[in-house]
Amino acid sequence: MALGNAAIPGAGSAGATVDSWGRFMGAGFAGYALAWIWAARQRPIPARPVRWPAGVFLLGGVGRLLSLAVHGWPQWFQIALTVIELGLPPVFLWLADAEERTPRGDAAAVPAGR
Repeated sequence: MALGNAAIPGAGSAGATVDSWGRFMGAGFAGYALAWIWAARQRPIPARPVRWPAGVFLLGGVGRLLSLAVHGWPQWFQIALTVIELGLPPVFLWLADAEERTPRGDAAAVPAGR
């Protein structure tokens, strides 16, 4: 949010519209990061709060693929981000499914000395 166009590779002289969009998206990314942090701080980490941000992450990667198909290859860093955005969400979704399949015992049934 603070850097505007300077935070977007290749957009240094893009103008006020791109700067406004970048700063707006910065606020969205901050909220998105807070959602991940909130989910990661739960014990155990529930599957649903992982699936939603992972789905949004994957959708962002699909959007980058659409941009690539329509406008061609972006700056190299955007390609690296696309690989991450398409590669990590399936891992997160798999982990969320594994967490959901893990049997949970009754915590009250565990003796206090163990």
